[in-house]
Amino acid sequence: MFGGSIPALVTPIRDGAIDEAAFRSLVDWQIESGSSALVPCGTTGESATMTIEEHDRVVRICIEQAAGRVPIIAGCGSNDTAVALHHMKSAKAAGADAALLVPPYYNRPNQEGVLAHFRALASGCDLPIMLYNVPARTIVDIAVETMAELAKLPSVIGVKDATGNLARVSAQRAACGKDFVQLSGNDDMALGFMAMGGVGCISVTANVAPRLCADFQAACSEGRWGDALALQDLLFPLHAALFTDASPGPVKYALGKVRPGFPTELRLPMTPAGAASRAAVDAALTHAGL
Repeated sequence: MFGGSIPALVTPIRDGAIDEAAFRSLVDWQIESGSSALVPCGTTGESATMTIEEHDRVVRICIEQAAGRVPIIAGCGSNDTAVALHHMKSAKAAGADAALLVPPYYNRPNQEGVLAHFRALASGCDLPIMLYNVPARTIVDIAVETMAELAKLPSVIGVKDATGNLARVSAQRAACGKDFVQLSGNDDMALGFMAMGGVGCISVTANVAPRLCADFQAACSEGRWGDALALQDLLFPLHAALFTDASPGPVKYALGKVRPGFPTELRLPMTPAGAASRAAVDAALTHAGL
């Protein structure tokens, strides 16, 4: 079900509130531009500063607007197992196709705690689970051995891997099986990730360049590696520029450039991208022809 270019959607905010109309328009644009699935309420969507009610509402809006045109992987992660389960149940009731779930951050459980967390979620709700391994943010790594145990659960279908360690793709392929869905969580490494057995990318850059990212993923999946490399070269400065300041500041700035009028407001503690970051984004957009 899941593969290709999957944007981790930003959440448009205007005057402190979620701009529903802008979000619906973003969903339509992404689907029309070739994105193969959507992720609302991930890190890029500023889920950490949403209320529970806002979080569930954004997921519902995304599902409503997509209207079955592409699958929806709802961000449901929390360091509180009970809250993560609430988000899963709410997402399932709204019609989501899967839940994206990080291991508990801040609490820093050991691997047994990570296993217990995901086992509790899998037993509490049968929505398919996409693990999200991003130790740079959570501090907690889902070890390969732990992932192999989780892959035995019928509802655990794959991983968004943002470890930055390409060798993990092969290690997880061997441990979890060839049918275990591996999605890159790093745009800049997606070319190598795909060559090693990945099937797509949950992408920040796709917010800004959905058609180019979709074309890149299509080239990879069809084995057109020369075309994929050319698109990688075109997109690489943008992949880098979008992380020259704290995300999602740069990507919201970039969206304001490619979609005039798109709200670029962020919620504290996130602040707008600085001058050097904005200059890098401008240059990267020009390089990519955007």
